[in-house]
Parts: sequence; C-alpha cells; structure tokens
Amino acid sequence: MKFGETFQEYLHGDREQFLHKCSHIEYKKLKKVLKRCRACQALNRSCKTELHQGKCQCESCPVCDEMFFPELTKEASDIVVCFSSRVKHLLHLHIANGVQGCMLRLLHCFSNNQQAMVQEGRILMEYITMNAIAITKILKKYDKVHSSANGKIFKSKMRTEHIELLQSPWLMELGAFCLNFNGLVDGEFSNSCGHFSCDLNTTEPVMTLILPNNTKLEYSLTCAICLETVCNPYALSCGHLFCRLCACSAASMPVFEGLKTASPEAKCPVCRETGVYGNAVHMLELGLLFKNRCKDYWRERMAVERAELTKQVKEYWEAQTRYSIGY
Repeated sequence: MKFGETFQEYLHGDREQFLHKCSHIEYKKLKKVLKRCRACQALNRSCKTELHQGKCQCESCPVCDEMFFPELTKEASDIVVCFSSRVKHLLHLHIANGVQGCMLRLLHCFSNNQQAMVQEGRILMEYITMNAIAITKILKKYDKVHSSANGKIFKSKMRTEHIELLQSPWLMELGAFCLNFNGLVDGEFSNSCGHFSCDLNTTEPVMTLILPNNTKLEYSLTCAICLETVCNPYALSCGHLFCRLCACSAASMPVFEGLKTASPEAKCPVCRETGVYGNAVHMLELGLLFKNRCKDYWRERMAVERAELTKQVKEYWEAQTRYSIGY
C-alpha cells in the first residue's frame, strides 16, 4: 500500500475523533498542488539533460511555492503546538505530586487511569510519527517534481525554526514516559507508532526511536558541557540538552533563580542561538528514567547539585546582608 493511502486510512480510522481536534499534514492537498504544477513539470523535462550533467539550475517554483511551503510551515507549527500541549498534559498526570498527585492516585483506585494514559501515549506517538513521515514524503516528492534540493533545504529550515517534529524535546519526554511506565516492554507502544529504547550503560548514552518505516533516530543523552549523562535535564528551545547545573552556568544564572529568568541575550553553548532559555523544558520523565535506572549515579549527581545550590543561596544572602548593613 502506498503511503498516501496509508495516511488517508490513518486520518479516517480509529483516530478520527482525536485528529478532529488536532492539526495534521494535508498530504493529499499538497500532493495535488505538485500535480498542478505543469510549468515546473515542463521545466523538469527540459532540465533532464542538464540534471544528468550536474548543471540543472532549477531553484524554486513560483507556481506552487506560494502555497506549498507556507502551508506546510503552518501545518507543522500547529502540529508541534498540539503535540507538545497534549504530551505536557499526559506527563503531568503521570508525575504529578503533592495534593494533586494524591488525588490522581485516588482516582486511579476507581478507574483504569493507567490504561487510559498508555492509550493516550500510543495515540500521540502515532500522531507525531505519521505526520513526520508525511512531511518527509511530500518534500521528497517536491524535489523529484522540481529536480531541486529545496525540500531538503526546507527540512533544515524547519530545524532552525524549531518545528521539526522528530526533534521536539516533548518526543523525548514521551519516549521516557513509555520507558518508565509499568507494563510497557522496552518502550514499545505498537508496531504502528514506533519503538523506543534506551541504552544508559555505554560511554555515550542514547535514546533510540525506530519509526514504522524503519528510520532509526538517536537522541544523545550526554550533556555537551560536562560531557556526563545529563542530570536533572533541561532541553533549551533550540533542542540541545543539558544538566540543570550546566545550563544555569552557561546562562550565567544562579541555580535557585532558574533558567526562565535568564537574559534573552544568553546563548546556547552548542549552536550559539540566543533567547533559548526562556522556554526551556524541564525533562522530568527523562530525569525519572535516570533516577530509576542509574540510581547511584543519580544520587551522586543530585548531591553535587544540592551542594552547589546551597553554596549559591548562602553567597547570595551574605551579599544581600552586606549590602543592607553597608559593609
């Protein structure tokens, strides 16, 4: 079965009610845009000889670019927003603490809440992977029709604008959720939505996602600053992952003030992008995964973080006291 048919079957299948509330890639519509692009198809035929010689100069298509890329950008942005908000809600139910956590656990006594969370995780995993594959397929089709590399360029642009679906920190959090959740074997939701696994016993720990089309994605779990497995991890809005202590140090912020108060001019230590700390994601599920699987390491690193936090708080209040009494 061709992907277009598979995607349409997905859109009108069991998930139709879920998809009615969420955006998705209009694969069929975008495909029609490419089919209507007669001018480019003619240009494509005339360029075949030059293409074989490596001289083709086809760069863009005013006929379909006006609709194709803006529409795809909007759809991808809407999917990222929908996915992140739904995952955030799901994970909040899973790791809520305090009074709210007690209430949710009490609710679990009277309902099959865990099964509902697993089902929601499956739906979200399938949602993000199917749309990611749809984007990849339609961009390849664009490049084929136009004999260009604009599809690949657009893919890179998506990463820059943080709308690349498979680079979302919330996808890593969802992966950690499925690895943490009781009853799921090695993070496998179902064959239709991919498979997560995590290897923390190597010098370079990674989380691996295998998509339904057998594409393998690896997410590094090493902090780029201390070069250790991330502890109490935060993902900056550019997508790079750091320990809380390291991220605060890079942003020149005390740990007790947090990353949200970092200067908009503070740069990511890896990509040097500014304004990435304000929307940093605290990777609680990923932290829970490390806490459960690397107990000694986690305990040791958290002790170091608490010691540094205590030191910074003490220095801060000593400075405030000296300022107040004037010496």
